[in-house]
Amino acid sequence: QVQVVDSGGRWVQPGGSLRLSCVVSGNTSSVTTVAWFRQAPGKEREFALARRWSGGVTFSEDSVKDRFLISRDTGDNTAHLQMNNLQPADTAVYYCAIGHQWTGSFKSEDTYSAWGQGTQVTVSS
Repeated sequence: QVQVVDSGGRWVQPGGSLRLSCVVSGNTSSVTTVAWFRQAPGKEREFALARRWSGGVTFSEDSVKDRFLISRDTGDNTAHLQMNNLQPADTAVYYCAIGHQWTGSFKSEDTYSAWGQGTQVTVSS
């Protein structure tokens, strides 16, 4: 019942910043968690960071900790991924994922039941 559209990816130079959007529609009252995964060229999709839909602590992989942040205003069904100090290793397709349950690991794809189509972020000079 939930649809997810992620967008905002583009080319940026190393050290630059970018903000991605995750628009969630449908039965948003059942949403519990928002997360971002990413898939670099030639690699498997991996967990980046996640946060409860209602707010609170963001759980991040060390590779993005202190550089990436999920935000959402109360009553707004759009979450944002703010990415700072981007590096070439951050080049990937980024996917917004939405969860509807309170159990499971933030890092597990099985926790999430609705996914965006992915948006390309390319970091190079």
